Amino acid sequence: MTTNTDDLLPVGLSDRLPREAAIATHAMRAVLGAMDSHGYDRVRPPLVEFEKSMAERMDGVQPRKMFRFVDPVSLRTMALRSDMTVQVGRIAATSLAAAPRPLRLCYAGEVATITSDQLDPARQRLQLGAELIGNDTVAAAAEVVALAIESLEAAGATGISVDFTLPDLVDILSAKAMPLDADQIAAVRGELDTKDAGGLKQAGGEAYLPLLYATGDFDTAIEQLAAIDAGGALTSRIDGLRAIAARVSGKARITLDPTERHGFEYQSWFGFTIYAEGVRGALGRGGTYTICGTDGAATGFSLYIDRLIDALEEGEGRRDAVFLPLDHNANAAAKLRAEGWRTVAALTEADDGVALNCSHILEADTVRSY
Repeated sequence: MTTNTDDLLPVGLSDRLPREAAIATHAMRAVLGAMDSHGYDRVRPPLVEFEKSMAERMDGVQPRKMFRFVDPVSLRTMALRSDMTVQVGRIAATSLAAAPRPLRLCYAGEVATITSDQLDPARQRLQLGAELIGNDTVAAAAEVVALAIESLEAAGATGISVDFTLPDLVDILSAKAMPLDADQIAAVRGELDTKDAGGLKQAGGEAYLPLLYATGDFDTAIEQLAAIDAGGALTSRIDGLRAIAARVSGKARITLDPTERHGFEYQSWFGFTIYAEGVRGALGRGGTYTICGTDGAATGFSLYIDRLIDALEEGEGRRDAVFLPLDHNANAAAKLRAEGWRTVAALTEADDGVALNCSHILEADTVRSY
């Protein structure tokens, strides 16, 4: 096979060939089905919007990561979406502003960024998610975590684990319990992110050192977090974490890293990252947040299942399909499709069912295995 260099794809972009595409479609339908079964209605926002709308709707969305161009009709700058969450927030704040709360919405679609993440070279990803608009309580957070787990299980993930975090932890503690000067807060956050005890001391955050060790298995880590003398500042959050963990107990392995902030730029009091056995890296993140421009509370999650699709593709065998000879019974073939079979019809006498990757052949009204 020869490849014209003009046919090469840009770095970070790739094709999904038939088997991969079939797995992706099945996984997406399974995830959306799980969400729908819990009352989450699907919305389909457009692929591009005005840049200003997407950049201002939610903190943490970086305009420099979005492909931008000028709309020849309005002469305004438009952007290709890099995150569908902000679009769902816009829909909830505008077209569905009068809808009863809590509002449960879900979505699925492709997103793209100019640059890739250091841990993931892909610049186009399939994003699926669910948002519970109008509520960021413990009950809402517990529902969302349970739904994220169930959605990934429906897609075929196994050995699921969830890591809890408290994105606003430094803000809460620095206000009173462990006071910091305004110019120290960012530095302390940074050293906590890198888990650097020495750097944390140099940044003036020695009081925050115990937080570095309140990590790991949830039951152990939550006790270590509760033992930190914070004057009651963390009591409600610790109680909340325990309640959420109780809701999903037995459904996934639960861990805690209260200072983790990577990927939680706009979450408020609660965040979580979700993983699966045999899949490298995180499959999704979620938590509580505020929709900018409305001060509306929300809880949700986003899943990026491309790596799961890759893992499922490795273990996927040949798909069953029935070869239909030229003289096949059309009614029998239609019945097979109604029962869930895939059929591949011959177009010429030379067509060979085995060569066309079929597992069975229709002979008269009977399906026979090759």
